[in-house]
Amino acid sequence: MSARPALLLAACALAAPAPAAAPPRVLDKATFFQMESVAGPQISPDGSRVVFARGFVDVNRDQNQSNLWLVEWSGDRLRQLSDGAWRDTGPAWSPDGKRLAFVSNRSGSNQVHVMWVDTRETLQLTRVEHEPANLRWSPDGKQVAFTMRLPDEKPVLPVKLPKTPKGAQLAKGATVVDRTSWGRDGVGPIAPGYVHVFTVDAVAGGTPRQVTRGDYDHGAFDWSLDGRTLFVSGIRKPDAEYLRDDSEIYAVDVATSEAKALTDRSGPDTNPLVSPDGRHVAYTGFDQKDFTNHVGSLYVMDAAGGSRRLLAGGLPSTPAQLAWAADGSGVHYSMQEKGVQNQYFAPLRDGAAPRAITTGSHVLSQVSIARNGRAVGVRSTVERPGMLVAFDLAKPAERRELLDVNADVLDGLRLAGAEELWFTARDGVRAQGWLMKPADFDPAKKYPLVLWIHGGPWSMYSVGWNWAWQNFAANGYAVLWTNPRGSTGYGQDFVNGIQHSYPGGDYDDLMAGVDAALARGFVDEKNLFVCGGSGGGVLTAWIVGHTDRFRAAVSMRPVTNWHSFVGTTDGNAWYRQFRKFPWEDPMEYAVRSPLHHVGKVTTPTMVMTGEADLRTPMSQSEEYYRALKMLRKADTLLVRMPEEFHGWRRPSHQLLQQLYLLAWFEKYRTPESRAAIPARDHAASPGAAEP
Repeated sequence: MSARPALLLAACALAAPAPAAAPPRVLDKATFFQMESVAGPQISPDGSRVVFARGFVDVNRDQNQSNLWLVEWSGDRLRQLSDGAWRDTGPAWSPDGKRLAFVSNRSGSNQVHVMWVDTRETLQLTRVEHEPANLRWSPDGKQVAFTMRLPDEKPVLPVKLPKTPKGAQLAKGATVVDRTSWGRDGVGPIAPGYVHVFTVDAVAGGTPRQVTRGDYDHGAFDWSLDGRTLFVSGIRKPDAEYLRDDSEIYAVDVATSEAKALTDRSGPDTNPLVSPDGRHVAYTGFDQKDFTNHVGSLYVMDAAGGSRRLLAGGLPSTPAQLAWAADGSGVHYSMQEKGVQNQYFAPLRDGAAPRAITTGSHVLSQVSIARNGRAVGVRSTVERPGMLVAFDLAKPAERRELLDVNADVLDGLRLAGAEELWFTARDGVRAQGWLMKPADFDPAKKYPLVLWIHGGPWSMYSVGWNWAWQNFAANGYAVLWTNPRGSTGYGQDFVNGIQHSYPGGDYDDLMAGVDAALARGFVDEKNLFVCGGSGGGVLTAWIVGHTDRFRAAVSMRPVTNWHSFVGTTDGNAWYRQFRKFPWEDPMEYAVRSPLHHVGKVTTPTMVMTGEADLRTPMSQSEEYYRALKMLRKADTLLVRMPEEFHGWRRPSHQLLQQLYLLAWFEKYRTPESRAAIPARDHAASPGAAEP
């Protein structure tokens, strides 16, 4: 080749544009079914091994499943103990560390099983009709105690039809109801009944023996050291069922079921935990003051119910996951505060103040502690899903990661971080929130914002992982989540900020949070969106009746009419929000109902609820949707998720919620915003987001 053609080729090569760089990989919708989870880690009594449930999505069955896994505390020898398309949960070590009790549906229904860890031999202990939970071994390892709900089959009003011909095909009989509650935590229909404690032989299995009795629920419990007594929390009904939180701790004789009340105040006492020497019982509770939500405290008493005293009070939130120190010197507990969750210790000696054991901007939960002070837990941050971690109580800062089950899914993905915000409402109340930037953030651009409101309303958003928020960030959205007044984690006074006024000042906090996000400079004020579920659905419907600053909204599982809600919900928490019954003061219920303000709504508002929801029944969404349709002032859609309760069970429905949110918001984004920042997971054709 002559020199001239070679020079021409070189010049052309220099002039040719470089190939475009591949766009960064982000958390798209395909990752949803790939994500795994770690739950219920339990460290063996000697601190050498850790068992946990590893969760995954069984796409073929459209179900969340989990198997048991084991790892050394050192991080070595990760191995699978159970394998199958079923759900193994709640593992509990036997006192000698050789066996595991757990609940599994491998037989077709949830039953108590025991596994010999070294050989993986498994025995099914129970064949009960109803679901067992909360497994605890007796100190000698011969029995496993658990709770189970028994239906109340006593006829309320006995009637008997006359004799009919043999083989007559009569209609199904009527259901007679005489209680205000007919669901369990809003997640499934159950027959009226009561929770009781049972024991079963840990070797031979067989028919469980009922220990507690009576027409009231028994919840958390613990064994005495000699195995002859169960310390049980019990809530009496119907007095406590309807208007008050009120429960006591009982000492129940395992052999005779004879029960003796150890506490006697107005207010709930629960979560009894026996000290290593058997002399004391730690528990949580509060004095009933008829607040909308009470922040509990940590107490201790002797095993006979005497010398009751406060160990930790005036806390940001109710202590949880109690665990005695091995030497009986105090009680470890987990606590949420200002968007994080850490481990604390309350000394038993008089005058000693509680202290933090762990620190950090994370959510450290499900902590399990061995006799030698070794501990494990699940740690989550904004940018990392729950991972299994280990630490020593004597050196908590030297925390080690044992297993990150999502490292493979997230490898190479660009995830979004979050900035902490503090802001002040117009009445001077300060609140906290976090602002997540889009994954492909460019400071020269303006981005749409999703305000996502938590439910409860007595709960706390945190710095923990949230797939939905990361997915919105992957699609070019900024995400704002906040803890308005009424949230937990900030003390009793902050919780009381919505006492008899919900919705109310929490609306001002949310709007102050949006203003704070706008002040950061990269949020497009012409493309603001809002959504929330349950209590967040209430506030979403309330917001669009009080401002038009949002381009679109999605109210999920909301209460829109407090008056009709009273007679249709399975829960009784509504009464705390009002001073009187609706028939005594209907206007108080009206002015706090989003439906009362629906005539002012101009924001396109979609409503989404499960068809079998018992906590916020579908009728609440139907009332609001129908009103918007009749008024014809705002676009609306009603999304009905089939066979779903208040907590959606099917993974495909959980993902569909996200896709419908994104599709609705994309529909109402300004054309300029959609052109500048296209959403990766948005279906271009109408209806393409549907299955």
